[in-house]
Amino acid sequence: MNNLRQIGKKIIVSLLHSLQRGTIWIIILSLLFISIGFITTVKPAYRISSSVITHWTSQVDSSVFIHLLGMENKQYTKMNYSDDIQDLSMTDLLIELTTNIRPNDVRSLLGREIPSFYAYDQKIIVAGEGTDYTALPIESSPPLDVVLEERDATVDEEETDKEPEEEGEKQKEPESEHTTGENKVVFIYNTHNRESFLPHLDGVKDPNLAFHKEVNITKVSDHLAESLEKKGIGTQVDHTDFTTVLNQKGWEYWQSYDASKPIVEEALAGNSKINYVFDLHRDSRRREDTTSTIDGKDYASLFFVIGSDYSNNEKNVALATKLHDQIEEKYPGLSRGVSQQGGAGRNGVYNQNLSDNAILIEVGGVDNTLTELYRSADVLAEVFSKYYWDAEAVQEDS
Repeated sequence: MNNLRQIGKKIIVSLLHSLQRGTIWIIILSLLFISIGFITTVKPAYRISSSVITHWTSQVDSSVFIHLLGMENKQYTKMNYSDDIQDLSMTDLLIELTTNIRPNDVRSLLGREIPSFYAYDQKIIVAGEGTDYTALPIESSPPLDVVLEERDATVDEEETDKEPEEEGEKQKEPESEHTTGENKVVFIYNTHNRESFLPHLDGVKDPNLAFHKEVNITKVSDHLAESLEKKGIGTQVDHTDFTTVLNQKGWEYWQSYDASKPIVEEALAGNSKINYVFDLHRDSRRREDTTSTIDGKDYASLFFVIGSDYSNNEKNVALATKLHDQIEEKYPGLSRGVSQQGGAGRNGVYNQNLSDNAILIEVGGVDNTLTELYRSADVLAEVFSKYYWDAEAVQEDS
């Protein structure tokens, strides 16, 4: 009789445990279905957009997702990835997912506490004169209302478009013997189109306020396009005010590349002749880092940036490196180098996954004048045109 009672108790306990587990699973599934229902029925304005999810996940190291997949499919744990990916415990996974601090990498903690320490997590592909990890470009990331703020600006177009002492030299410059005809083969745009320059902003001294709706990096793009056209290279320039697009969509400034991506896609889809895509920016560094003096004249330094968070970027890197080398050969010190940037807190793609010949170019900094910027744009056009026509000649011969 006692044995029967004990067996009965065990059966009851087992049934209770099963009911408890079943209840837990019912609660979990109910919450799951409620969440799905809420996400799919809530008004669009309150939904979590893919760009928000992308930004959040970009803060988490890729190894975390590999380990999560490996929990379900052991094949992922057996595959050979980068040596940087180390085994993580469940505790480590939870810490990184909730705090974005990697227990196996002290830089993930120090990078948040020490100013500019994040730069050491980037890669210098080619270092120009004076370039090291302390002198990499600083991408502006202000609140959107700062960028939208109205400011007074002064520009002497006659002085910045052409310099009297150089006018005679420009008139003697021969016309290009090559031309792309009506074909536009270069596309230029400015994701951070309102990045401006302190010398042209009346009363503005704070580099964090160097933004203007008209006097900005887009003028450099227009000048570069004119210089390329003189070299026979058809160029298309986009003048979309992405800051306004962000404001209209209710997006933040870090979503600028989400705003500019459709414009690049549209340009490439509408013109199959476009083979080069340049996104011009202004560095947030000060004059000592962004100015080069060559033959007694000041130039705005150039810096080529390639994203690291997309696959098959070898051709983009090769183009940037080639342009850097050719600039340094003729104008030593003008190019600060080529860097590869990505990871937490950065876009890391920069729309360069849309073209094998897409590069981001930092032209000057907050303290440079349009005169200095235009000089550098002319050099860039000169060097690129040589690169372009040399490449065309090789293709014709082959």
